Amino acid sequence: MPALLPETTAPVAAGLPESALKGLGTRPFGVYVHVPFCATRCGYCDFNTYTAGELDSATSPQSWLDGLKLELEHAARVLGAPPAADTVFVGGGTPSLLGADGLRSVLDAVRDSFGLAPGAEVTTESNPESTSPEFFAGIRDAGFTRVSLGMQSAAQHVLKILDRVHTPGRPVAAAAEARAAGFEHVNLDVIYGTPGERVEDLRASLDAVLAAGVDHVSAYALIVEEGTALARRVRRGELPAPDDDVLAADYELIDSVLAPAGLRWYEVSNWASSEEARCRHNIGYWRGGDWWGAGPGAHSHVGGVRWWNVKHPARYASLLAAGDSPEAGREVLTEADQQLERVMLELRLSEGLSLDALDEDGVREARVAAAEGLLDSSTLDTSGRAVLTDRGRLLADGVVRRLVP
Repeated sequence: MPALLPETTAPVAAGLPESALKGLGTRPFGVYVHVPFCATRCGYCDFNTYTAGELDSATSPQSWLDGLKLELEHAARVLGAPPAADTVFVGGGTPSLLGADGLRSVLDAVRDSFGLAPGAEVTTESNPESTSPEFFAGIRDAGFTRVSLGMQSAAQHVLKILDRVHTPGRPVAAAAEARAAGFEHVNLDVIYGTPGERVEDLRASLDAVLAAGVDHVSAYALIVEEGTALARRVRRGELPAPDDDVLAADYELIDSVLAPAGLRWYEVSNWASSEEARCRHNIGYWRGGDWWGAGPGAHSHVGGVRWWNVKHPARYASLLAAGDSPEAGREVLTEADQQLERVMLELRLSEGLSLDALDEDGVREARVAAAEGLLDSSTLDTSGRAVLTDRGRLLADGVVRRLVP
C-alpha cells in the first residue's frame, strides 16, 4: 500500500524500535507481496511494474522469488516472534503471470516465515487474459481463498484507451471459472471516467459485473498520473482529462446499480454482498493494522513506523542475496500523523469514524458537515460516529480536511 504521507527518507535501520513492536499481534497483521512483472504496460498505470523488455536477462521471476524468500525470512527475524498472517494479498503487476505453481511457491514462502492464522484470507490479483480453469484450480489447491480480477470495462473502445489487452467478455468468463474452481470470494475491478466512455458503456460494464455473479466490486475513478502514457496523451490534447462532474455522476450510477443487486458499499470505492465478502486485507489498511510489504517497492507498516523497499527488481534481489535489507527509507509517524491517517481512512468506511478520534474543533466541524448533508446526523447523536452520506462520499476528501484542519 502506498504511503499516505510524504516520503521523508531517514537512515535505514536493521530493525524496528521497541515502541513499534509493542502490541504486535494484538492488531490485525497482514502480508502484502508485490509481483513487479507485466506482459504489457497499461497507459494509465504508474505502479512499480516492468515488462520483459525493460529487464535484463539476469532479472527473472525466479530471481525475484529467491529475493522474496530471503526478505520474508528477514521479516521474521526483525519482528522477533511474528504473528501468523491473518491476511495475505499478492498484488502487482500481474501475479497470474507466475502461474499456479509460482503463486503456490509465494504462499509457501509466507507460510514458512509467518504461518497462516486459522481462516486466513489469501488473495491474489489476476489479469483475466493470463488465467484459465487449470490456473484457478491450481491456486485454490495451493490455499488461496480469494481472487481479484482486473476487468476495468466491458467496452472494447474503453479497454483500448486504457491499453488493456483482454477481450470484453473475458473477465466474466474468468470469474465463472474461478467460482467453478471453488472460490466463494471473487472481486472485479472497474475503472470509470475514461475519456470516451459513455453512460451506456458504463451501464454495460455494470451489467457484465452483475452477470458474473461476483460477491465484491471495486470501482475507481480514473486518475491521470504524471509520467504515464495516458498523461502524455492528455497533455498533447489527444484525449480530454476526466471531468469531475462526469465522475460524480458515474459514481452515483454505480451505486444505484450495485446496491439493489445486493452489493452494498462498505468503503467509498468498494461494494460487497456480505460482511464475509469484504476484503479483510484492505480493511486492515483502513483500520490502521500492521503489515509487512515484501517485494520491490513494497510499503510496510508496523506500530506507527512505515518503510518502503527499493523499486528495481535487480537491485532488490542483489541486496537480499548479499545479506542486506532491501529497505530504501522509512518514516516514524507522529501522533498527529496517525490521527490524520485514522480520520482519512476510517471515515471512508460505512461504519464511519468515532467522534472520540476528533478534537473539539473536529467535532464541531462534524456537526456542521452533518447540517450540510455530508455526514449522517442520526449516527452522530445515537452512536457518536461520523458516517458519510451518499453526497458525503462524493466529497470525502474535503470532509477529512475539515475534520482535521
